[in-house]
Amino acid sequence: MELVVLNTSGKETGRKVTLDETIFGIEPNQHAVYLEVKQYLAAQRQGTHKSKERSEIAGSTKKLKKQKGSGSARYGDIKSPVFRGGGRIFGPKPRDYRFKLNKALKRLAKKSVLSQKMRDNSIMVLESFNFDAPKTKEFITLNTALGFEGKKALYILPEANKNVYLSSRNLAKTKVLTYNEISSYDLVHAGEIIFLEGAIEKFQENLKK
Repeated sequence: MELVVLNTSGKETGRKVTLDETIFGIEPNQHAVYLEVKQYLAAQRQGTHKSKERSEIAGSTKKLKKQKGSGSARYGDIKSPVFRGGGRIFGPKPRDYRFKLNKALKRLAKKSVLSQKMRDNSIMVLESFNFDAPKTKEFITLNTALGFEGKKALYILPEANKNVYLSSRNLAKTKVLTYNEISSYDLVHAGEIIFLEGAIEKFQENLKK
């Protein structure tokens, strides 16, 4: 399995990169993808939700009426959950939503997304590039040349590049990550995935560990 390397103008350079069939050519496992995306989204939750229970409400503890003889229900104090302003029954409490997945499943999830993206022709390899200074206009020009104007695009770099990252930061549908920062959520969320030439080999090696 091979992909042609493109230059920043969207033209073929004549070079090709070899893709590992065990990463880009497997039968996608949708449940593995679901679990890793769920784990990613769960980890984003703050978990700071909180409502007050009966014991935490400020109010009188006096019994509102006598136990028997009124002809109505038995009443406790004003903080009872059945009254307006009372405590909440089984309300939310602060908690950590994160959960663990084993590495093999996370690798399978990434391989599944990449294999599906490969089937959809949504993966390309781009020659390495750099900007002399952070310049959003230059990144817009790059997206336009590659046909990604108005599309979600994920650029995967072989190493951190401050100028490239800062140039893309103001573009809502463009994201730049290094090869070892990627999650299945990032891959699923991207419409187009662009590997820089130096990143594809490192990414494949990293996924085999």
